[in-house]
Amino acid sequence: MTDRRILSCEEALRRLADYLNRELEPPERDAVEQHVRLCRECCSRAEFERLLKERLAELGREPAPARMLSRIRELLGGD
Repeated sequence: MTDRRILSCEEALRRLADYLNRELEPPERDAVEQHVRLCRECCSRAEFERLLKERLAELGREPAPARMLSRIRELLGGD
């Protein structure tokens, strides 16, 4: 991706996880960054995803409560 065109929301959202994980090369990273700066909806989505990722990382440091594990097993149909 060498052109400076503005990505569509669909294209930006498809690359969002890689963008937040810092896995994009500069041209793609810059294109996603530009889109997120200009698009309020995608900016909100990016912020939500970033905060969710942060929170999940924090939770990953602690064991899940037994009640939560039980509920997950129940929802997966394996109680």
